[in-house]
Amino acid sequence: MPEGSSTLDAGSASAAVPAERAEVLALMIAWAPAEPDRAGEVALFEPEGGARILGRGEPAGGAGGERVVFVRQRPGAQQRTAPLASPGLSREQLRVTLEHGALRVQRLGKCPMEVGGEGVERCTLRPGDALLLRGQLLLLCTRRPWAIEPLRSASLAGAPPFGAADRFGIVGESPAVWRLRDRIAWTASVDEHTLVLGGSGSGKELCARAVHALSARARGPFIARSAATIPESLIDAELFGNVKGYPNPGMPERPGLVGAASGGTLFLDEIGELPQELQANLLRVLDEGGEYHALGASSARRSSFRLIGATNRDASALKHDLGARLVVRLEVPGLDERRDDIPLLVRHLLARAVEKSPEAMRRFLPAGGAAEPRVKAGLLSHLLARRYATNIRELTALLWQAMSASAGDAIEWRGDAIEGRGGAIEGRGDAIEERSVALEGRGGGATRSDGEAAPAPPAAPEVSAGDRPPPAEPSPPEAPEPSAEEVRASLERHRGNVTRAAQALGLSSRYVLYRLMKRYGIGSEEGG
Repeated sequence: MPEGSSTLDAGSASAAVPAERAEVLALMIAWAPAEPDRAGEVALFEPEGGARILGRGEPAGGAGGERVVFVRQRPGAQQRTAPLASPGLSREQLRVTLEHGALRVQRLGKCPMEVGGEGVERCTLRPGDALLLRGQLLLLCTRRPWAIEPLRSASLAGAPPFGAADRFGIVGESPAVWRLRDRIAWTASVDEHTLVLGGSGSGKELCARAVHALSARARGPFIARSAATIPESLIDAELFGNVKGYPNPGMPERPGLVGAASGGTLFLDEIGELPQELQANLLRVLDEGGEYHALGASSARRSSFRLIGATNRDASALKHDLGARLVVRLEVPGLDERRDDIPLLVRHLLARAVEKSPEAMRRFLPAGGAAEPRVKAGLLSHLLARRYATNIRELTALLWQAMSASAGDAIEWRGDAIEGRGGAIEGRGDAIEERSVALEGRGGGATRSDGEAAPAPPAAPEVSAGDRPPPAEPSPPEAPEPSAEEVRASLERHRGNVTRAAQALGLSSRYVLYRLMKRYGIGSEEGG
C-alpha cells in the first residue's frame, strides 16, 4: 500500500449515495512505470464536482482547484492512496473537469500529453478512451460505481493485496470481478448441480475449482475433464468406468469420472459437446441420486457427486432435461466486460512468465531482476482498446507475441511485426501505438529553473479522444464494409462511441468508421 494511504468506510455510506452518483466517470491508472503497484487505482468524478488538478505530490502553495484523489476500490470500502510520485509530472499537470457526461482535460504542466499517439493540449475523454502523460502515466477513462457493494458472503474474508490473485487464482479489482467472487461464494453454499456460462478462455474452470474449494465437498476430489476431448465411442466407458476384464480379458477395473468424483465435484467443461444420447445417460444418473452402471457390471453403483458443467454456448444448446437439472447458473464475464482488470492481468501474467521462463524474460528486467518487466505504454493502450474472442487465453498469447517481437529491453506493441507478418489474431482491434511527438508546439512546454512548468503555450483547439481526424491514408477494412443501416445501429447501440462501434462492426480502426459515416452522411453524438 502506498505510503500515506488511509481507509474510508463506504459500506454504511453507500446506502445514502444519491442515485445519480451510483455510477460515475473515473480515471484509472493503467500504467505507471515509476509506481507499478498503483495499476487499478481510480479517481472518481462526481457530478457538479468542479475542476480537479492532477499532479505530483502535494499541491504547491496557493494552487487553485481541488486535487484529483486516487483510491483503491474494494467492496464496502475506499482506500485513499498517497499523491502521485512519478518524477516527470508537474505538481499541477492536468486540469480535469466533468462536463456533459465527459471529462474535459487541459494540460498545465511540462509533461507532454498524448491521445491516440498525438500530442494535444486539451482533449475530451469518454469511457474507453486512454490518455498518456508521456513516459509517466497512462490513464483510462471508465465508469465505476461510486461505491462497490459489500460482499454478502463471510467466506470471502481475507482479501488478497490490491491487484494480486486471490487464493483461487482469480485476478481483478473491477466491480464485475467482485460480483463474480460473491456469486462464486453463494454458489458454493448451495449443494446443487451447476452450469457455468462464459466465453472461451474466460476462466470457467478456475471458477468451478473455487466453488468446490468453498463448498462442503472441499475435502473430496475435484475431477475435471473436457467433454469435447472424449471420443464418442468411449464416452460411456469414460463416464461410468468398467469392471475388471471387460470388455477385454486383462482390462483393469476403472471407476470412470462419475465414480472417481464420489464425495466431491465432477467438472465437465464444454458439456454441450456431449452427444444428446450421452446427455440422456448423464441425466439418468442425476435423476437416480447418483446411481449408475459401470460397463460389464451386474449391479448398480452409487456416487455422491456434484456436477458442474461449463459451456461457451447458450444454455439452450444443452438437452432441455439436462439443462433443467443444472439448477444453479454462474456467469463468468469476459475481458470485454472487465477491461479495467487488463493492466492487473498483464502484471500477473508477466510475473508468471518470469517465474516459468526466466531466461526468455531476462532482457526485460531491470538490473538485479527483482523489479517487474519493463513495459511500454503502447502495449497497454493496444490491449485496452481491442476486442477479445478468447479472453485471457488470447491476452496471454498476445503478451508472448509482443515479447517475441520486441526489439529492445522493454515489451512493446509492434503491430506490423505481430499482426502483419505473423498473421491476424482472432478478435483483434486497432493498435494504438505510442509515437514520438516534437517538444515544440502542441507536444512540449518550457520549464522554469525551479523545475515547475512555465506558463503553458497558447491552447490548441480542443480535441475529442474519440473524434480525431483520420490520417492521410487510413488502412482499408479487412472485411466487407457494413451497410449504412448497420453503421447506424452500431452507433446507436454504443451511444455514439465511435471506437466501440467500430470494434463491434469488425473494422480495423475507428478511422474506417469515420470514413463510412462521412460517405453515408451519418453524424455521431460523440463528435459533439
